[in-house]
Amino acid sequence: MEHVKQPELRNEIRKLGAMLGDVVRELEGDDVFRIIEDLRKLAWDRRTGVENAEQSMIERIAGLSVEQLFTTTRVFTIFLDLLNLVEDRRRVRVLNDRARGAYPQPRNESVRDAILQLKNAGKTSEEVQKLLDGLHVELVFTAHPTEAKRRSVRSKLTSIRERMSIIDQDPLPEDRDRLEQEIRIEIAKLWQTDFIRPWRPTVMQEVGRGLSFKPILWLEIPKIAEEFRRGISEYYGQTVQLQRPCLTFGSWIGGDRDGHPGVTSSVTLKTLSWLRREAITFHLKTCDALLDSLSLSERNIKLGGELSQAIQDAESIHSELKERLSTFPPGELCRKWLAVIRWRLEQTQQVSIDHVPEAGDPFCAAGVYPTAQHLACDVAILVDSLRATAAGSLCAEGVRSWQSQIETFGFHLACLDIRQNAKVYTEVMDAILRRAGQCNRWREMSNDERVEFLERTLSTKVLLKPDQASDGSMESETIEMLLALHNARKTFSLSTIGALVISMAAAPSDVLTVLWLWNQSALFSELSLENLDGPPIVPLLETIDDLTHGPDILEGMLKIPSYRRYLEKQKNHQMVMLGYSDSTKDGGYLKACWSLYQAQRRLTDVAKKHGIQLTFFHGRGGSLGRGGGPTARSIMSLPSGSFHGQIRLTEQGEVLAERYDDPAIAHRHLEQVLSSSLIAAGLPANAPNGTWLTMLESISDQSFLHYRQLLEQPNFVEFFRCVTPIAEIEQLPIGSRPSRRNPGGGLSDLRAIPWVFSWTQARCLLPAWFGIGAAIKPLLDSRENSNMLKTMYREWPFFRAVLDNAELALAKSDMRIAAHYASLAAGKSSLQQITHRIATEYEDACEVVLRISDRNELLDGTPWLKESIRVRNRFIDPLNLIQVELLRRSREQNIGDQAAEDLRHLNRLTINGVAAGMRTSG
Repeated sequence: MEHVKQPELRNEIRKLGAMLGDVVRELEGDDVFRIIEDLRKLAWDRRTGVENAEQSMIERIAGLSVEQLFTTTRVFTIFLDLLNLVEDRRRVRVLNDRARGAYPQPRNESVRDAILQLKNAGKTSEEVQKLLDGLHVELVFTAHPTEAKRRSVRSKLTSIRERMSIIDQDPLPEDRDRLEQEIRIEIAKLWQTDFIRPWRPTVMQEVGRGLSFKPILWLEIPKIAEEFRRGISEYYGQTVQLQRPCLTFGSWIGGDRDGHPGVTSSVTLKTLSWLRREAITFHLKTCDALLDSLSLSERNIKLGGELSQAIQDAESIHSELKERLSTFPPGELCRKWLAVIRWRLEQTQQVSIDHVPEAGDPFCAAGVYPTAQHLACDVAILVDSLRATAAGSLCAEGVRSWQSQIETFGFHLACLDIRQNAKVYTEVMDAILRRAGQCNRWREMSNDERVEFLERTLSTKVLLKPDQASDGSMESETIEMLLALHNARKTFSLSTIGALVISMAAAPSDVLTVLWLWNQSALFSELSLENLDGPPIVPLLETIDDLTHGPDILEGMLKIPSYRRYLEKQKNHQMVMLGYSDSTKDGGYLKACWSLYQAQRRLTDVAKKHGIQLTFFHGRGGSLGRGGGPTARSIMSLPSGSFHGQIRLTEQGEVLAERYDDPAIAHRHLEQVLSSSLIAAGLPANAPNGTWLTMLESISDQSFLHYRQLLEQPNFVEFFRCVTPIAEIEQLPIGSRPSRRNPGGGLSDLRAIPWVFSWTQARCLLPAWFGIGAAIKPLLDSRENSNMLKTMYREWPFFRAVLDNAELALAKSDMRIAAHYASLAAGKSSLQQITHRIATEYEDACEVVLRISDRNELLDGTPWLKESIRVRNRFIDPLNLIQVELLRRSREQNIGDQAAEDLRHLNRLTINGVAAGMRTSG
């Protein structure tokens, strides 16, 4: 990165590397240290072209014992973790340098910068106000099993980073020595920590992992809100106001039931309760901090009668408050009012899903806040009183931050989505209707027949379940889940529930089925349907066929009268989720990108025709092969006319730690997401011309054919299982969710995550580029086509994003290393043909990207990233070659059970290390 001197970066890496070396020498001995140094030097020689260095490294690794390989793998893994830490620190310094260099102008891709761009483009106050009123970005955390690093490891890396940050502040020499010694101690503890979880985490442990990022978000959200207000004030004065939060959070953790037997109704209830409890705990801590700081006295500042009256009213309604408030001096009205708020938060925290105090008006007998909005009203009384004074307005800013936190996080931190497969709902409906004597052929009925039946019986109470206790079947579990959601809605408010997502939705009846079950579970709970509201019901379009037929599904949904009435209660707002992972695994990278683009355009047309506001929920993975890549880039490349400011995006797996472990990086990510959303909605790019659309349609079809030919090649599944560590990845205890939807199924039942994870480990990021070369290279022989593709790359954000992401995946791939994995399939000519096909496509894809972008080498346009990959490759290479050696040994005949277990554990370590080096897994 341009503003950071490379010597500074190298010095930090060298110092941490030396500390690690000292720890290894001290705890493992000089012989082990020499092995590591030999491999490190051979890896350097290999990358610098020294003859026979690669073969020497392979032979050296082959001669090592399991114990020596174990130690070596840990050293390179820890070093890569430390290298990542240093690079993250460099990124933060660059961000700070850019901000200083730009000041007082806003830095690039910030919220203020976006508002300035709107101003410079001539957007009026009315237009910007409308834009802000419609802007809503929701980031949804998921627990897909791609986070290979234990929290125990992350905590020690965080501790090292914090101490290095203190050293940056130039402490006294003795303090510097102490801090450096503490870093050595953390490295020593890291060395003695087991990198691999002994078992899979439970769902509730994953909920805790997701919550671990919330403290940083809690502190960063008010800063983002303040940047919004500052930018608006600077460029539009008081004519524009930020009326509500533009950024909120959701979660799938504890609610994603699709193929996950561990996510039960009980787990979902515990998750909702935990999210609420943690949210109120955050509010209590914030309230305590303000109680400590707002020691303003009526002797020095006149706060007005409204605050005093509010305190008197609270005391008269809740007599138990009098004793608590008597401990404060009479003139400290701010503290007294905060004490009232704190007491009410305490009462609110006692509310559980099983026991609800009577709560009528905001000052009910129990003192409970019925909703977070009631808390916001109480805090607003304090803010207004402070701002009405001359000096008090300065003190109001801390309370204003709390208001932003209340608006964003409420009493739930993140709304919880519930996802289930459409096939499960079909089975549940069949069981219910058979038992109730309503229908004996639900599975065989057509979509139209199902819609007719559901419409007719939507408000007629059906025997939803027998009187006996739950038998643990999917039917009873689904019913219990819906009853639990109704209970949560009644107790905690609907805001705690995000969306009911239907995976593999294939027909309008799939959506209406969920509405029917929602209504029937309400009737079972003795609730009236007259004013019954509910969460959004969201079809998830995952495969290429689903995306193609998605507009027809939406058209069918919007023609159902009962469903339209349900949408009216949601202000005629429909959400559709788009699956990036399965569509890419199903159709290949380019075909999936194009199918997703076309689906958004056609779905938008359907919604417009029916007068419906459409929000897309993008199920993007962290890796490039599952829709990953820079979030801001993806937002800017959305189809023209499909985005008006409302969007949902998943944040998955290792991406959570990468984006939210460090406050500065978290802030940058959030501001880039919001900035790109403002620009994409307020200054949309021109629609591409028809010739470009025709061109991309053609090359996506060609890419699809080439990709499917690869997957359908005889023995491809055997090849995939032979040349990647898929068997080991499927057994990794890194997530609670099974790696397959169907444990006995084939490639089609393998989830997209282990599919991408396996190719990434083998240094062949095939899912993110295969098919591009075969589809586009022949066109480059024509000057007309070549010029058109280059123009498309320069002027069409979507096409540029597609190629730039592919370029990054190609740069991260290393076909020389991949060839060693391919050697595991040696001896079978049919498998070697697949190897040749992949290698040829890689070369063609590189040529296509370079010729269209007019670059000489991959990532020439992003030199800092190119250098980062170059540096870390020297430390990933030994781990890859160790992994190949371990795969070879583990597949030998007649190895004992203990030897097999040792190799399995060691292979898991190499997977962890390669994931750290690649900074991605699945």
